[in-house]
Amino acid sequence: MNYFLVKSEPFKYSWDKFNEDGRTVWDGVRNYQARNNLKEMKEGDLVLFYHSNEGKHVVGIAKVVREYYQDPTTDNENWVVVDLAPVETLKTPVSLEQIKAEESLKDIGLIRQGRLSVVQLKNTEFDKILEMSM
Repeated sequence: MNYFLVKSEPFKYSWDKFNEDGRTVWDGVRNYQARNNLKEMKEGDLVLFYHSNEGKHVVGIAKVVREYYQDPTTDNENWVVVDLAPVETLKTPVSLEQIKAEESLKDIGLIRQGRLSVVQLKNTEFDKILEMSM
């Protein structure tokens, strides 16, 4: 199993809206590294959902329910999407400040590449963030 983190600005697509929808197409990615991370996602992989700009918290866990395919919002074959479904709301959101303060998370993409909207995580990094939410 692989682990990822995706970012969404809550005013554009919030965790609450995602839960209401029950499933979403993760579209609009226009960065090659983020696109490559989408291509790495396999059905059943787990994904942390991060509210960017406002809040700056990891708020929930999602899972990949459909592997990558052509992004329907563009004719450009370079861009792909995956389908995600919500799994669980974190008991306590984990803030960017908490993540930055945790030594074992200093190298995650959320910190090293702050503008990247889809980052891969190691199992230990994913588990640490979940532990921090308890």
